Amino acid sequence: MDPIILISLASVLVVGLVLLGFLDRTPKPPKGMYPTTRDANDPAPGGSTAVLERPETDDAGRTGTAVAEPEAPVAAPVPATDVVETEAPPALETPAPAAGRLARLRARLAKSNNIFGKGLLALLSSDNITEDVWDEVEETLLLADLGTAPTMELVDNLRERVTVEGSRDPQQVKAMLHEELVKMVDPGMDRRLDASRKQDRPAVMMVVGVNGVGKTTTVGKIGRVLVAEDRRVVFGAADTFRAAAAEQLATWGSRVGVDTVRSHEDGADPASVAFEAVKTGVEQEVDVVIVDTAGRLQNKANLMDELGKIKRVIEKQAEVDEVLLVLDATTGQNGLAQAKVFAEVVNITGIVLTKLDGTAKGGIVVAIQRELGVPVKLIGLGEGADDLAPFNAEGFVEALLD
Repeated sequence: MDPIILISLASVLVVGLVLLGFLDRTPKPPKGMYPTTRDANDPAPGGSTAVLERPETDDAGRTGTAVAEPEAPVAAPVPATDVVETEAPPALETPAPAAGRLARLRARLAKSNNIFGKGLLALLSSDNITEDVWDEVEETLLLADLGTAPTMELVDNLRERVTVEGSRDPQQVKAMLHEELVKMVDPGMDRRLDASRKQDRPAVMMVVGVNGVGKTTTVGKIGRVLVAEDRRVVFGAADTFRAAAAEQLATWGSRVGVDTVRSHEDGADPASVAFEAVKTGVEQEVDVVIVDTAGRLQNKANLMDELGKIKRVIEKQAEVDEVLLVLDATTGQNGLAQAKVFAEVVNITGIVLTKLDGTAKGGIVVAIQRELGVPVKLIGLGEGADDLAPFNAEGFVEALLD
């Protein structure tokens, strides 16, 4: 073969091999960059888990020491609700025993209202009890929010006893008034909270009421009462329409070691939050699940229907044992109108009267029980964390007349 042809073929072959070598070559990484893909167990110099590092520049654009560019975190799926487990502070608060709280009621009521005490006793202890005096007694009781029917009943009973016994001694008159009032407050009503664990599930408690009566605060205080009795509690933050409600409830829980189930989204379905709270209570084998609900006006049919829905959804996995209606004691007869509508929707089992230490007249206790046939179970005595007390008929009347 012609030598020229051989030389040409050899040249083509060499050039081809050289080109093939360049094409098959892995590029060398730029200086300062990690040569391979890095995972979480393969840290970069200085401890970074970034795939590549880049030079750091200052405000003037000068190159400095290389630093790791952090890897963007992968967002985990966000569930509709979660359990806000309490991060226990160095020492959890110890709630005051419930048994001693009613002892503070006497001083609180004495500061705010003495209609029953000095007013009635002064009238009934006068030397000559005329029809005008009885009219004043009747007016005083009506102003105390006792209600028309209970007022007439109490006046009739007192008139009969004063006439028959003929006494004007203040102590005897006070004893009569005490006995008649205790009868009207009805000490025979069962005022115990149904807050004991059932065989395979916790007791479930719903707290309802109109806007502004202090439901969320009341739920927090009820939790403290139960924790003081060594019961395990879970809160359900089903007031999803007020942005601060869930955070407020979680704060109450964190003080005494109570977990709070809440939604991540404002305006989430409150029934689903309530359902998850009960589910969590079942899983954690707690004694009581307390579900806070959004405030609603009693004349808004759609909101009241939603309250019924929350109860029905909860009952898919556990019976609702207590439905507590929170009422502001200072609203008097208006509170009675609210109570009637709530009782029709969710079958109220007990009343919590808040702000009883303010301008409340006290008679609303009798009126609300007479109207609904439902006992007042708890009363709010003030703004303090432990100013919620189990209601006691004898103690309440003694405080009114002290």
